[in-house]
Amino acid sequence: MRSNVDTDIITPMARLVMAEKGDMHLYAFEPWRFLEDGSENPDFVLNQDAFRRAEILITGPNFGCGSSREGAVWAIRGLGIRCLIGSSFGDIFYNNCFQNGILPVVLPAETVERFAALAEDGNGGPFTVDLEAYRITTPNGETYAFEIEAGRRRQLLDGLDDIGLTLKRAGDIDAFRAADREERPWVYLD
Repeated sequence: MRSNVDTDIITPMARLVMAEKGDMHLYAFEPWRFLEDGSENPDFVLNQDAFRRAEILITGPNFGCGSSREGAVWAIRGLGIRCLIGSSFGDIFYNNCFQNGILPVVLPAETVERFAALAEDGNGGPFTVDLEAYRITTPNGETYAFEIEAGRRRQLLDGLDDIGLTLKRAGDIDAFRAADREERPWVYLD
């Protein structure tokens, strides 16, 4: 629930140069997740048994601010987190979430704080997120609506990034290219 968690905390710059995309989760939140000797920091929330396999991360305001590193989203996704709930996110980070199959949900700060208190309490079941119905259900059964742009929602439901979305229009692209080849044959080398 810290404010302004930047991408350098989520994925330190040094790791971006030396780690592969599939290994980024090993360094997620490294400055907070590990002690100086390399052992896990027991005070870090995602190292605690109740949250170690969390698929939803409740965040403080302006989560993912700072640089545009997509590696921060790769690291979070590699931990198994599929949804972030916060009152605000860094703009580029927010967009990178959709490109990598993570749903970032923006809710009022009071609601996010309520969620954090319910999660910390630990009594009851998990939170559930229903992207089809635009609804979050808390462990005590309360439901909250959220908004996501329809195209982004479809992208997540279909498991597509921007390239995948473009390829869904392959027929239209092929038809355009065929017509263009007829109209401007000198543009094409073959």
